[in-house]
Amino acid sequence: MTLAFSQSCENNKEPLLSLLKPLFAHSTRVLEIGSGTGQHAVHFAAAMPQLLWQPSDRSDYAEDLALRCSQSQLANLLPPIHFDVAQPWLLEPVDAVFTANSLHIMSWGEVESFFLGAGQLLESQGLACVYGPFNYHGNYTSASNAQFDQWLQSRDPLSAIRDFEKINALAQQAGLLLQADHEMPANNRCLVWKKTA
Repeated sequence: MTLAFSQSCENNKEPLLSLLKPLFAHSTRVLEIGSGTGQHAVHFAAAMPQLLWQPSDRSDYAEDLALRCSQSQLANLLPPIHFDVAQPWLLEPVDAVFTANSLHIMSWGEVESFFLGAGQLLESQGLACVYGPFNYHGNYTSASNAQFDQWLQSRDPLSAIRDFEKINALAQQAGLLLQADHEMPANNRCLVWKKTA
C-alpha cells in the first residue's frame, strides 16, 4: 500500500524541527492537531524521544495516518486519535499543542474553537505552536500567498489565509500570550504562544 505523501511536509519538517526542538525541550506530551499524512508526527517523535507525541485528525486521513505511525515503531508516538476541533476537547491536559497548515483550511468558527480548546487543554506555561501562512495588517506577505488564498476560497469559501492580528486576539482571549513569530521558508510563519494563567 502506498501511503499518502505531502511534499510540503517533507520540505518543512527540518526547518520546523530546528525550531521545535529547543521549544519542546522541557515538554512531555504534545497534541498535534491535523496530523494529515503523519510525516511530521513520525519525524518529530523520532527526533524528540522525551516527548509523548499524540497525532490526531479527522477521518479523511485516518487509515494512512495510523499505518505510518504504526510502521515507525516509535515507542513515544501514540496511536492517532479521531479529533475534531469543533467538538468538545475531552482529552487529558498537555503541555504543548502543535498544528501545521491547518488554520487556513478551517472555517473561522473552527479557528475560534481551536484557540478556545487549546487555552483550556494546555497546562500552565504550556505552548501552542501554529505553522502556516498568515496575513499582516490585512495584507498578503507574498504574491504566491495571494494566489494560494484565491485557490483556497474557490475550493471552500469558509477557508482563507488568516489575519495574524485576529488570531492573536483569539489567543489572548484564551489566556495565551504571544512569545514569538518566526519567519519560515516558503512565506510561512511559526507562531508560538504560552498559556499564562
